[in-house]
Amino acid sequence: MRFNFSFADSTPEPQPRSLTPKEEARWLPLQTHPVFSPSAAADPSAPTDPPAPRNLLAWDGSSRLYFWDNEQRCLHRISVRLGEPEPTSVLAASPSKVLRADLEINFAVDKISINRNGSALLLEGSDALCVMYLYGRSSAADDIICRTVLVGSEIYLNGSNALRVLRASWHPYSDTHLGVLSSDSVFRLFDLSANAMQPEQEFYLQPVEPGQSRKAASICAVDFYFGGDHLWDRFSVFVLFTDGSVYILCPIVPFKSAHKWQSILEIYGDAHTYGLKSTNPTAARNSSMAISWLEATFPELAQQEAEGGNPATVKAHPYALFDASLSLQGPLLKACHGREDDLAVRGAECEGCAVNFLYNLVSKDSILVTAWSGGQLQVDALADEIQPVWNIGSPPRLRVDSFDRIQGLAMICESTSEEPSKWNINKPLEHTIWLGQPPPLLRLAIVDLALPQQTNSDARIMMFTDPLVPERIYALHTGGIDSIVLHFLPFTSQANGKEEVVRTPSINPVLSTCLEETSSPAPLCGSLSLSDSFGYSWIVGVTSSRDCIVLEMKTWDVLLPVSDDTEKKDISLEKSKEMETPAMLSKELISGPKVVLVPQTPSNLRSVAADSIEGRSILHQYFKIFHENYVEYAHKVYFELKHHAPQLKRIIDDQHARLVEAQERLLKVERKQTELDERMDHAIQQHEILDERLKCLRKLPVAHKKPLSRAERDFKCELDHFAGVELDALHSSIDSISARLRRYTQLTKKEQTPRKKSIVQDNQISQLKSSLEKLSLVNSDNLKKAKLVEKAISSKEKQ
Repeated sequence: MRFNFSFADSTPEPQPRSLTPKEEARWLPLQTHPVFSPSAAADPSAPTDPPAPRNLLAWDGSSRLYFWDNEQRCLHRISVRLGEPEPTSVLAASPSKVLRADLEINFAVDKISINRNGSALLLEGSDALCVMYLYGRSSAADDIICRTVLVGSEIYLNGSNALRVLRASWHPYSDTHLGVLSSDSVFRLFDLSANAMQPEQEFYLQPVEPGQSRKAASICAVDFYFGGDHLWDRFSVFVLFTDGSVYILCPIVPFKSAHKWQSILEIYGDAHTYGLKSTNPTAARNSSMAISWLEATFPELAQQEAEGGNPATVKAHPYALFDASLSLQGPLLKACHGREDDLAVRGAECEGCAVNFLYNLVSKDSILVTAWSGGQLQVDALADEIQPVWNIGSPPRLRVDSFDRIQGLAMICESTSEEPSKWNINKPLEHTIWLGQPPPLLRLAIVDLALPQQTNSDARIMMFTDPLVPERIYALHTGGIDSIVLHFLPFTSQANGKEEVVRTPSINPVLSTCLEETSSPAPLCGSLSLSDSFGYSWIVGVTSSRDCIVLEMKTWDVLLPVSDDTEKKDISLEKSKEMETPAMLSKELISGPKVVLVPQTPSNLRSVAADSIEGRSILHQYFKIFHENYVEYAHKVYFELKHHAPQLKRIIDDQHARLVEAQERLLKVERKQTELDERMDHAIQQHEILDERLKCLRKLPVAHKKPLSRAERDFKCELDHFAGVELDALHSSIDSISARLRRYTQLTKKEQTPRKKSIVQDNQISQLKSSLEKLSLVNSDNLKKAKLVEKAISSKEKQ
């Protein structure tokens, strides 16, 4: 079915600049900027319970930082200087510019993000979406009024609508296209340059056939992510569902988006080489459909042989296969090593439900990270390349203009009913490529963030990558920020010719918002990663009390192996302890004076008188030996004791203060001893009472019940899982179905009135036709009569 619509170009015209003189800017450290003063009031829309992590910070990649104020409903634009005056410092200009929307923002903003060229900012909330263009006119209050448009207001922002926005993201290859996933499991792609109210492309996700699944979590989408710049990944969208299963939509391309010519040629040649020349008819059919899609979407491929040329970029033309819809490829399974028990749906080892998803391209590896409500991160890598797959016999619905040019499309994306074959790593390439099977996963690690117990029951985690080190992933949660570094990448290591040992990722806490184990965490309302061209990186975080934190992150030694030599560590610790311990007295003084042997005198001189010359010389020699050893030693002892007297006094005072503190603590313990004795007596009494009750309960017949069987235990676990995860999924699906029902009833009511009018118009048209026929008959009779009159007049004139 086709619909004819024409859209006016809504590209805004640039506004004239203000002629008011600019105030001289003062450059301050970012953490001391007035916008991030703790005296600012808290966000009134924030709940009292620990909320899900929000991100109200955005960076345009060069010199401007944006912060959304939920209280004042405005956007702060802060100019920053990275690495000035010191290489590790971040300066911000004060005062900052205040940007306000030209319409009322009546919803709480949870996340902001900026597009590729820094011209528009997305304000994302669970109830609505709007885009603020970052230029405008100045107002009387010296604020900048920016043009703001609501995205899909008829779909999301409606009083009788129960749809929730799960995630919205800018497309990485377009500055005007926006992808939105809602709670009705529909992925929509909006083109803001054409029409922000109506989506350009709609994909209704149906992972299982109706009535086949017993789990509501398997049909409720949670998050999505666009693919990276690698083969068919650039045309792929990864969708995460509540039970942790991941599906792929390929190919999806925004209309009129620009792409690299060499990248298009690479996948075009791959389809010809490995697809059309394959002996498998399934691979040949799938590659033929992919080639026809590429040639229609990028006509330069067909014109290249005739005209030649080598353009840098090509623009995607609107196109869709008229007899096929995209297949929802998945769920992605684990790759096996020849054993059947290795094949399992991802997510079996983690607790809770899936809450967030991240795609990260690191050299040759496509990394998928799934965050779970239990506080775990599941890290996988794609073991094979992605290929496009269509379901033949399910035509899409197209919306065209008066010239039959495609303006929009909608399709139902179903997963294949066939069971996926077991993908073995040892299979040759001919048995795996272009067969329509989703790529398997290689499990790299399962990371436990060990979140505080207060947030472990309902953990909400957001993830983002480091712009300089793609192997490093940051996890933002209610307890702070953690850094996860991947030390092993299978295909990147293989391409570099290195045989690296499989190493587990390293986890380091970057920022903790829990001061103590018993205290509740202070959540962050914004966090991002900054980097400059010299290789310096920073983490910026803003707490709910408007405290700004700037941390420098090291990048040069992140991927270096960590040595585990315990002996060297012990030696270094002993040396450090010896150096830290001050020597109170020298070793010479502690060992005592040197023992000097008295020279032996001849036997004939032993009876010499003391007042004689010989006796005096012997006494002088003895006195000299005594003076050199004992008197000098006494002087050394006196000097050392006098020199160390202040230090000894300080140590004695410290020991005395510690003694006084210990005595005070002992007094407190003695005071509390009576209370402790009373509490112990009370605990003993309670223990005796409980022991008696336990003896009474053991006599009851219920205590002799048989333990649950294995089937009963499995059924109990399934009920517990249903109560924990499936119930929320059922509620969200019921809400989305009821919202869709309200929309359809409203549309049917609107369609009934034109039908009545059409019936009336048909009756009037039939009456007009009959009257016209009568008039034509009367007119023909009048013409005949006029001819007769003319003949009579002409005959009379001749006579």
